[in-house]
Amino acid sequence: MIRALVESAFQTGYLSVESEGLLHQVLATKCYHSEDLAVLADLYDAVRAGEIKREGTSERLIEFLTQYKSC
Repeated sequence: MIRALVESAFQTGYLSVESEGLLHQVLATKCYHSEDLAVLADLYDAVRAGEIKREGTSERLIEFLTQYKSC
């Protein structure tokens, strides 16, 4: 699921509130694979660089992604 959500964000250039919510749920429940961490790091970098715009304004997802960026 993480890979599909991130691929969608790269294709459209933005991360929807719904996608952010789903990513947060998956991360909070630890229902992901170790290979998803690289994809999350790519998403984090793209969001921080402004390559992917966020529909939402909550910093909650960014805080979560920061944790996975260092993994």
